[in-house]
Amino acid sequence: MTASNIRHIVTSRAYLTVPLVLFAVLLLAAALRSPRLFSDEGLTGAAVVSAPLILATLGLTPIVMAGRGAVDLSVGPLLGFVNVTLIAWLSASSVTHPLLFFGWAIGLACAWQLLQALVVVYVRVAPIIVSLSGFLVLSGTNLLIMSRPGGLAPEWMLSWGGGTTAGFIPPVLWIVLGALAFWLIVRQTGFFTQLRLMGCDERMAFSSGIRTDLVRVLAYLLGGVFMGLAAICHTALISSGDPTQGANYTLQAVTALVLGGASLAGGRGSATGAVLGAVNMFLITYILGTFDFGSLSGFVTRLSFGSILIASLLINLLIIARRS
Repeated sequence: MTASNIRHIVTSRAYLTVPLVLFAVLLLAAALRSPRLFSDEGLTGAAVVSAPLILATLGLTPIVMAGRGAVDLSVGPLLGFVNVTLIAWLSASSVTHPLLFFGWAIGLACAWQLLQALVVVYVRVAPIIVSLSGFLVLSGTNLLIMSRPGGLAPEWMLSWGGGTTAGFIPPVLWIVLGALAFWLIVRQTGFFTQLRLMGCDERMAFSSGIRTDLVRVLAYLLGGVFMGLAAICHTALISSGDPTQGANYTLQAVTALVLGGASLAGGRGSATGAVLGAVNMFLITYILGTFDFGSLSGFVTRLSFGSILIASLLINLLIIARRS
């Protein structure tokens, strides 16, 4: 791969074409099927429900951009792990201050991602194997901490799940906006440029003097920050602890990531794509919910996710191939 090809991949925004078109189509379909979504109550509810997925997808983005097929399959159980520890350890012990909650969530998620990064970088285990092992370990750990759903979120968080505080804008939306602002700051740094270059061609990046091991560790830590915030929004959404529900986010976040145009091979990804992918996932679920499929609703939803994902991948490949 030449330097000009890498520069083209890094700067091209063609991969956002499909997510944007799909977003417009789904938005029109939602307006036709259920205009209630565009009411104050509907938009607030949409923000609350989609916030954890947006942040989880954003958390996957820098890790995937680092290359080596580093899709973090443990993201779902990690959200569940942070959730059950917040409820079973902190809230149950009357440790409910917001700063402590946020600090614990972000710190715990970053610690887990640092552990995975060190294993990938220094033990030289393939990232997909590390994340799959993490998925299994955290899934079992969550059930050890909390065998069944229960507990109660702090009082200041209870109203967040309904989006009933702070007027029209729910608090979880402020968290998402803060995370996006942080991403924009990171995007202006030399680290972000090195991350994209490393994801495109790690050997060339290393030969250019980029400390690839450090960049990879920082990518995992950056993902941990967003995943900690996702766990906070997930806890606010369910207002309790649940050792199993978080695992559902793994498939959804990976699908949203690809749906947003990110490359699983590395080097390509953005906050815009992560948001579009997650919102498109929400809209697909919402539109399908307006139909009565009876006992087949779950099957139809998964079939729709898979079909749209495959179609998006093929169209993205065609668009990028034509512009290469």
